[in-house]
Amino acid sequence: MRRWNGWGDDSVGYELPPKASEFLKAVLGPGEHRKDAALEEVVAMVPGSRLPDSAFVVKDPESRLRHARGQSMPDWIALRSGRIGVFPDGVAYPMDEKDVHTILRYVRQVRAIVIPYGGGTSVVGHVNPPADGRPALTVDMGRMNRMIRLDSTSHLATFGAGVAGPDLEAILRAQGFTLGHFPQSFEYSTLGGWITTRSSGQQSLGYGSIDQLFAGGKLVSPKGAFEMPPFPDSSAGPDLRHVVLGSEGRLGILTEATVRISRLPEREDALAIFFPDFANGMDAAREMLQSELPLSMLRLSSAEETKTTLIMAGHEKLIGTLERLLNLRKLGEEKCLMLVRLVGNAGVVKASRKEAAGIASGHGGVNVGRMFAREWLKNRFRTPYLRNTLWEMGYAVDTVESATWWSNVPTLMSAMEHALRSAISDSDERVHVFTHLSHLYPTGSNVYTTFIFRVSPDPDGTLGRWQKLKSAVSEAIVAHGGTISHQHGVGVDHLPYLEPEKGPMGIEAIHSLLETFDPEGMMNPGKLVR
Repeated sequence: MRRWNGWGDDSVGYELPPKASEFLKAVLGPGEHRKDAALEEVVAMVPGSRLPDSAFVVKDPESRLRHARGQSMPDWIALRSGRIGVFPDGVAYPMDEKDVHTILRYVRQVRAIVIPYGGGTSVVGHVNPPADGRPALTVDMGRMNRMIRLDSTSHLATFGAGVAGPDLEAILRAQGFTLGHFPQSFEYSTLGGWITTRSSGQQSLGYGSIDQLFAGGKLVSPKGAFEMPPFPDSSAGPDLRHVVLGSEGRLGILTEATVRISRLPEREDALAIFFPDFANGMDAAREMLQSELPLSMLRLSSAEETKTTLIMAGHEKLIGTLERLLNLRKLGEEKCLMLVRLVGNAGVVKASRKEAAGIASGHGGVNVGRMFAREWLKNRFRTPYLRNTLWEMGYAVDTVESATWWSNVPTLMSAMEHALRSAISDSDERVHVFTHLSHLYPTGSNVYTTFIFRVSPDPDGTLGRWQKLKSAVSEAIVAHGGTISHQHGVGVDHLPYLEPEKGPMGIEAIHSLLETFDPEGMMNPGKLVR
């Protein structure tokens, strides 16, 4: 069953090897686990609903609790402590577009607000009801999840926006296709969520991010239905798909989406390469990109992330053998791991794998073969479960991500890491920080940084530590030429930092769009912009 106060299925665990536990104690100090609130306790706290009865509004306390929060660090602290704050007053589960129109009419009549809900995996506060006094109805799109049509000639597929990643891929693969969109939240996140937050998947280098894959669809707004035909391209004014991309539920409810799909590749291959340092890895990455190899993924870890990855992996004999091999090749403490994935025609992939290894060798890289890369790929959707394990050990883990041009990557990365390491040092607390680049472009890259810190015995203390960390790193991003979000959206947590990026006129333009689609301010207020 889906865990109510953490990540994923409650029957799935992530056991840390003993060396990893020792490592965290040495780096951060011993963790102290605080007893979490029980489900029954929190369900008992849910207040009565303010919504009038309706056939399609579910008002039982547990359903409302399970839709009250997402997966951000403030959400985790609220759920684990039982201090939820605001609950939705009800949950609706539309089956089709007609239901969505009915729901929006109802919400207008009762002067409530609407919170669109996909998989509940937001890490920046997209699904949280605001404390603005109005009743809130969460609209769970999970039942609008079927494939509506497949145009195999045009390589287009149309789905209900509530389809979850695994179901979407299973349906397409049965027909010989793939979307190729694999965010870390893949197991639970939905197509509509990917589109309205401008998501990027782990293999976006080959298949494209969601703004490239989203061809058209239908949005139901309080003002009416807005259709976007899936033209291959058009010069007929601004591309209004981009109004919906990243709109975060502020314009209406995306009911269906047409996406550009690809034939399943004949062959997929992967390799793991270790470089003597991060600079050599970056040079090799840029050269691989410029060589136009059929890459679907290229991920480069910093020295600290590489070290942490090897410790967390367990398999001591295997990792020990690997470390001895790398030492013989003169790769020491500054070594950095690159994971490469190639897709396409079998002959092309085979030749490209050889070329990628050759480029790596020219920058001091040591190719250690397929096994390490395949092991990472096999476990890539299990990694979020580590958050549950670490929390129970007394540690909190969160991520922050940005993007910038190549010449600015080292500066931005250094600024982000420095901001995090120093943010809570005044309280004698340490932070373990590490970074990777995983969405690479000819002109630049994202910068994806993970930070681990100790949980306080008091939930407010943990939230205070996180707020200092998040504020410090966000200010560093804005000050050093990064976007405030490459792939997680804006929500609540990034909202204060949007205007420096968009400028006053850009924020005014967004408000004008909201007024056009949602003149009464019903849709997900308080997200994206105030």
